[in-house]
Parts: sequence; C-alpha cells; structure tokens
Amino acid sequence: MSTFKIGCHLSAAKGYLHMGEEALGINANTFQFFTRNPRGSKAKELIPSDVEALNVLMTENDFAPILAHAPYTLNPCSADERVREFAEIVMKDDLRILSSVTNSQYNFHPGSHVGQGIEKGIELIVSHLNQTITSETQTPVLIETMSGKGSEVGSRFEEIREIIDRVDHPEKFGVCMDSCHIFSAGYDIVNNLDGVIQEFDKVIGLERLKAIHLNDSKMPFNSKKDRHELIGKGLIGLDAIVAFINHPALRNLPFYLETPNDVEGYGEEIKLLRSHYRE
Repeated sequence: MSTFKIGCHLSAAKGYLHMGEEALGINANTFQFFTRNPRGSKAKELIPSDVEALNVLMTENDFAPILAHAPYTLNPCSADERVREFAEIVMKDDLRILSSVTNSQYNFHPGSHVGQGIEKGIELIVSHLNQTITSETQTPVLIETMSGKGSEVGSRFEEIREIIDRVDHPEKFGVCMDSCHIFSAGYDIVNNLDGVIQEFDKVIGLERLKAIHLNDSKMPFNSKKDRHELIGKGLIGLDAIVAFINHPALRNLPFYLETPNDVEGYGEEIKLLRSHYRE
C-alpha cells in the first residue's frame, strides 16, 4: 500500500464498513465523516459488528486513522451557556461512541467568541475541554486551524498553543491543519511554505500535527474567508498543493479532502494527487 495516506469526506449514513469500502473503491486509504448531522442532532448508535468489520478492513488495507468531525454547531466558547452545554454533551457522546473504533481521531472547530474577545474565548474553550476530556479518553482530539472569519478562535497558531498549554490533559490533544484555512488566515503556503511550517513548529510543535485537511481556496490570501475549492482550481493552486503534500514535515501525515465534490470527483482528485506524490 502507498505511503501516501489520503482520503476524503464520506457519509456515515450507510454505516462504518460502507465508508471503508467506499474509500477503497476510490483508491483512498483513510476517510473523514461527521459523527452526526453537521448541524447537530442525535448521533446514530454503532452496530458492533459493523465497527469490527471496519476495524478489520482498515488493518488489512493499512489505513491511516480515520477522522471523525464534530458537528459545526458546536461552539464551546459561545456567550450562551446553553450552547456551551450542548457542546459538552455532544463531544462527550461522540468520544464515547468512537472509543470502539480502534483507528480514529476526533476533530473539532474551537468556536467563535461572539464578541467576548479572544482571551475569553480561549478561557471558555479550555473550561469546556477540561470538563470533557479526561485521563480515560481514548480517542485523540484534534483542534482545527481556522480561517479567522468573524470572531473565530484558532486562526493563529499562538491561540491553539495557548489552548493546549492550559488544558488538564495536553497529551490527549493534537492539531488538524487545514490548507485553505491557514492560507485564508494569512499563512503564505504558496510562497513561503517552509517558513509557515517552521513557524508552526516553533509555536505549537510538529509533534502535535496529526492530520491535514487538504483543500484549495476560492478566496484570496489573508481574506479571512472559509471557502474551499477543488484541488488545483483555486487560489492556492496545484503547484503549491503538490509542494504541500510532498513537504518532508507533512508527507507522512494523513490527508483528508474536503473540497466541494462528490465521491466520484474525490476519486479523480485522489488519482491526481497520487500522480504527483513522490514515493
């Protein structure tokens, strides 16, 4: 199996094994999925035989960890206590369910401080995580880098570092870097990829980087806008993305496509990227 670990976002509606089989069908060796409807709602309980069949498939096909994505409605730094309580309930439930998926990680957006300020936002996020993540948590929890739209927390590496520094169990946390988000946030991965990677290492530490969301961008550099584009069709461009997937600090990480595509289109993007990956 290729050392290039790449997959895409798939629907969990038909079960975990179906996602694994669908990934193999487009030459992927990992995938991402929402733990529940991306706008919230109740999670579907796992069928043990379905999960076990996926675990076997992943082992037999040398899958990278699959990535479970928290719903977009989670906002652990909301000014509304009810919204923060919802975030805690959902994350605890998601991690309970994922504990039976042996090769998985859990990714979430830090949230928006909605006018309270970055420092208050970070304080609330840390409080949420300290109530949610314990020494018994089995699934690694990844904080996603954000584009900086509105009052988002996490568009600067320093903000993510501060969250990790202040949680009770930092060993449970990693980072998921989104190529579109960091480009939109003002990290120039087109003209200064080495410099961006060095800054990430200096501020957060490359040992914390566990996954990559691989997306082109509809919006220009430093726009603070989160609009994903098809690979090679946006303002990051194919050359920069090829350099990104082959960078020595990134090339062995799992990549997850979140481009505006269907499964067949993801298959074409994976084929394109595999043709440019240097084994």
